[in-house]
Amino acid sequence: MRKAGGQLATAQERLGSGKRINSASDDAAGLQIATRLKTQSSGMAVAMRNLQNSISMLQTADALLGEMNNMLGRMSDLAIQAADGASTLADRKAMHAEYATLSEQVYDTMQESRYAGTYLFRYVVAPPGPDGPGTFGLGPVTFQTGSSAEESVTVDFRNDLGQINVALYYAIDNGNLHNHPQDAPDTDLTSAESANLMVDRLAEAQQSITKLRSGLGALGNRFESAFSNLGQMKLNTDAAAGQIADADFATEVADMTRSQMLTQAGSAMLKQASGMSRMVISLVE
Repeated sequence: MRKAGGQLATAQERLGSGKRINSASDDAAGLQIATRLKTQSSGMAVAMRNLQNSISMLQTADALLGEMNNMLGRMSDLAIQAADGASTLADRKAMHAEYATLSEQVYDTMQESRYAGTYLFRYVVAPPGPDGPGTFGLGPVTFQTGSSAEESVTVDFRNDLGQINVALYYAIDNGNLHNHPQDAPDTDLTSAESANLMVDRLAEAQQSITKLRSGLGALGNRFESAFSNLGQMKLNTDAAAGQIADADFATEVADMTRSQMLTQAGSAMLKQASGMSRMVISLVE
């Protein structure tokens, strides 16, 4: 009867908590394995959030670079138009005014764009700080893509950013660029010769930006795959931990019912035995 009572209490505890293992004494080995699996699953959940944040940052960077390319494309159209002999000096000055305005915006996008309060593309030789290099301009960037120290990806886009800065130095008409005292010569559309020169320079700038976009896109695709893989691994890990630690309600209900019946039957037999003892004593008396 004591054994049946203990089994009843265990079944009720498991049904109440939903867990098969409520203390180390229930299953010491199972508790260790389940704890390890839960820790791994928790790390995967954090890694998935990391990947989502990284993908969002890469998508933001790609969108900004895409807009820069659009502006450079418009500037290229202006350069081609200004290089035409049919354009007058007044026409070229009007084109150059738009060209200079777009140059300012390209410069601002390159140097001032931020993600989560941190510069993205700023590429300067300066110590880290509010006015220092951006995320991709500071140096190698490490992304945590899994739940272990070995599951990480390190990339370095400084060379690509350096090429973009040099190309823009020769392609846009802005007051100055970081690390350069002033624009390269002939960065204007006021003459057919300089306008014709800008066509190739702008094409080179667009090509350098496209190269960086390709790298960001490839990295984003890798992170998308890693996110999908982590989702499947976490699902399977949670299922494995549940098989070990979670209670089987059908089994526990059956065990509780059996223990209740045994307890009730034992109580009835004890009561009957006690009544027979009193009857025998009364007969003897």
